[in-house]
Amino acid sequence: MTTVINTSESMRAAIVESPGNVRIANVPVPEPAAGQVRVRLEGCGVCASNLPPWAGREWFQYPMEPGRLGHEGWGRIDAIGEGVERYRPGERVAILSNHSYAEYDVANQDAVVPIPAQLDDVPLPGEPLGCAVNIFRRSGVNPRETVAVVGVGFLGALLVRLFSGHGARVIAIARRQTAIDTARSMGAAETIPMDDHWRIIEQVKALTDGRLCDVVVEATGHQWPLDLSAELTRVRGRMVVAGYHQDGPRSVNMQLWNWRGLDVINAHERELKVNTDGVRLAIDSILSGAMDPTPLYTHRYPLERLADALDATRDRPEGFMKALIMMNPVGGGEA
Repeated sequence: MTTVINTSESMRAAIVESPGNVRIANVPVPEPAAGQVRVRLEGCGVCASNLPPWAGREWFQYPMEPGRLGHEGWGRIDAIGEGVERYRPGERVAILSNHSYAEYDVANQDAVVPIPAQLDDVPLPGEPLGCAVNIFRRSGVNPRETVAVVGVGFLGALLVRLFSGHGARVIAIARRQTAIDTARSMGAAETIPMDDHWRIIEQVKALTDGRLCDVVVEATGHQWPLDLSAELTRVRGRMVVAGYHQDGPRSVNMQLWNWRGLDVINAHERELKVNTDGVRLAIDSILSGAMDPTPLYTHRYPLERLADALDATRDRPEGFMKALIMMNPVGGGEA
């Protein structure tokens, strides 16, 4: 549910009041502190990591700060704080911040990545693009290796493209027909519906002459696909955890992990420089044609429809891959 509140203040921002409820309020525009820039946002991607706080967990506090949860913003710098020398107002940038469900956000200058003029008309939610590149790098996939990507949402689709473009044989495992079709368009050599645990294992065995996969990337953030991913990884293979497991503890089959001697890689980065480097490399990949995320931005919403965007990210209707919140959308609605 979304409530729009009109006041005399000067910036629209979304405030998650409670699980499943967001209101749009006018609040003061933030001022950049020393070392910070302020960005007038064009848009912000909607991330699956928003779903646990949207659903409600005891460790989240409500109401949240204005703009909170939005961390995939991009736009143009309109003000700089004291000591900022590398950026100027008017530059188009992606930012790594946490309050980008709003018309303006501030970020430390070290959390800002310039967007080249060649991409001026392209939405650029930098954080998830950099995340995909960093997972690709951490996976250590070599050409001609067989890689299974378990879960083909926005992140999984980008990984399919990066792995296949690198010369790996990619087996994509996905629940929805949209995701299967997308995986094929991104270069997957084989696709398997994610429905029956043991049938999937047998099918992967048949595709690999019983050897299973050199690398398996779990990209869902759920327990069953995590279990499945371990089963699909060969002896001394690498299992990469790319899913965002934010909603509670997980159990693992340590007997299987231990017996097969798996290398388990948690591919989420937490160092700011690594994340910004990933965004820069993602932009380079887009410019070179190695990665094209634009077809994956399937749904666009104005800020006032953030609740609808979060619900679509949760429910994943057929045709959905990723939602963007556009601050000044043309046509004002869902794409």
